[in-house]
Amino acid sequence: MLTKEQIAKIAVSALEDKMAKELQILRIETITTLADYFIICTGSSNTHVRTLMEEVEQRLGLSGIKPHHIEGHGSNTWVLMDYTSVIIHIFTDEARKFYQLDRVWADAIFVEPGEIATDPETGSL
Repeated sequence: MLTKEQIAKIAVSALEDKMAKELQILRIETITTLADYFIICTGSSNTHVRTLMEEVEQRLGLSGIKPHHIEGHGSNTWVLMDYTSVIIHIFTDEARKFYQLDRVWADAIFVEPGEIATDPETGSL
């Protein structure tokens, strides 16, 4: 079983490899029970949003991790991938500007991709 940090790290790596734009990682566990991390990024087109979603799903699937739920894959303007402790939001530029999740969750701790490598409680990946 992967830790929440490992799930986030795999998802971020998949998004970076497929050239996601404006990638943000928010640690939200101290302000909500929804999840521990939100990963937010932008795709350059509807097709790119779908490609990003498929890459995350494939990479995590190879590690035996299946999404609890995926919403929005029909429209490809905002896809939400729910991995319970990690929720991934993939937007088109227009949808991201409209919903402004970065501002809605401004109280979250913004984390750099390299900072999710270790769990602060256990010190492990």
